[in-house]
Amino acid sequence: MIPITDISFLPSSFGCYLFFDENRKVIYVGKAKNLKKRVSSYFQKTNHDIKTQILVSKIKSIDFVLTKNEVEALVLENNLIKKYYPYFNLDLKDSRRYAYLYFTNDKIPILKVARIRGKERGEEYFGPFVSGIMRKTIMDSLSWHFKIFTYTPSAKVKKSINLEDYWSRVNIVKRILRGDTNRIIKELTKKMVSASKVNNFEYALSLRNQINAIKTLEEKQFAEVSKRVDAHVINYKIFGGKVYLLLFNIREGLVEEKQEFIFEEKEDFLEEFLLRFYDSTKIPDEIILPKKLSPEFVEYLSKKELKKIKVSVPKSGAKKEVLNFVEKNITATFFAGSERVLELQKALNLEKIPRVIECFDISHLSGTNTVASMSSFRDGLPDKSNYRKFKIRSDAKADDLVAMEEVIKRRYSGSLSKTMKKPDLIVIDGGPTQLGVAYNVLNSLNLNIPIISLAEQFEEIYFPNNSTPLKLNKKNKGLLLLQAVRDEAHRFGNVYRRVLKSKEVFGK
Repeated sequence: MIPITDISFLPSSFGCYLFFDENRKVIYVGKAKNLKKRVSSYFQKTNHDIKTQILVSKIKSIDFVLTKNEVEALVLENNLIKKYYPYFNLDLKDSRRYAYLYFTNDKIPILKVARIRGKERGEEYFGPFVSGIMRKTIMDSLSWHFKIFTYTPSAKVKKSINLEDYWSRVNIVKRILRGDTNRIIKELTKKMVSASKVNNFEYALSLRNQINAIKTLEEKQFAEVSKRVDAHVINYKIFGGKVYLLLFNIREGLVEEKQEFIFEEKEDFLEEFLLRFYDSTKIPDEIILPKKLSPEFVEYLSKKELKKIKVSVPKSGAKKEVLNFVEKNITATFFAGSERVLELQKALNLEKIPRVIECFDISHLSGTNTVASMSSFRDGLPDKSNYRKFKIRSDAKADDLVAMEEVIKRRYSGSLSKTMKKPDLIVIDGGPTQLGVAYNVLNSLNLNIPIISLAEQFEEIYFPNNSTPLKLNKKNKGLLLLQAVRDEAHRFGNVYRRVLKSKEVFGK
């Protein structure tokens, strides 16, 4: 979950976003082709209708879930709305469930649509499918290319049907709807090549059309399974001695929510996490993991829940896709900033990864209420608990250079130097002159901390004792990180300066 001030760290990917109010309650769920662009539009546009204006005024934080494509985003949006019933989505809460496809249990199976899953005849249901248009496209494609009935054929047609051949096509369609598309494509491709070699071009063309039809269906929601199942999907990454873990909850075959965890890496950390997590949480029917658990631990989980707990470590198929889906969300949730950090290290040719960056900005209004602000980023993300503000004490308050000298001394030689760790990189908002002042202070304190400045007009990076600036591509992720660090210091300083001005004017 991120505050609304950190929208720049949202990924530009398909997914769903959740808006929370000050009580951490979900007030709106939406979907997007580009999460960053869509969420940003709420705060950039000024011509919203009244309802949206009220919504925006109540947003305090944001969460998101990445999806593979827009179809998945549509399905997930529906699931999340049904789970949370957000106030600003209430007009959707009575919408009908998305439809399923199924084959009748007849001698000649017919592909039909159902609004709910039937139980009385044991049909296998596929879906749900998000829109009527997409569902019709799928049905028409399967019916046309695989010669499958979507209506009851006449008595005359029934007599002419080769049942063995028809059932073979039905089984292929079922496999397609289950998501077994890659294997079917390989099988059909072999048949197509064989047909071409013997000059059976008509049959080869029909197989090619079937292959193309299957490929158009691959956007169906992979996280939807054709049977009702409750499961937890868990994946993680290890970075800098810490485990970054995401747990997705699947209820009745539908992805519902994610939970985030960060903890120290240690031996058997996964089993220790599961032990603690399930101490107070109901264990689902199945747990999907990236690595095996010991048989003893699996037996413990089953005994604890008084039922057989299935622990899966998939290597391929739909469950592996879901595991990869969680891994993708880990990267976006925890490491969007880390990617920028590594790019910055490369751009600045730093020996050490700049995991902790501190940036200083001087702010004043016509020479009055001069303040200095310091933003702090850790692993490419704002670390607001370590932001600091300084009211300048120097006599020459209108002099930015004097103010910069004072604040650098106070941060790295005063009480703060004893309570805060030193950063991996210092950024000065300004040009080579401001940088030179800060660099001289660090030298006088015998501190060897990499330091640069970022000049706002042309976004040029200056290094100590070097008058030639570094100019990075405006899309360089390292530069984007520096800009975010600088802009945060600037924003934080302006807020503090306005507070001081208000006290001066109103005496409080």
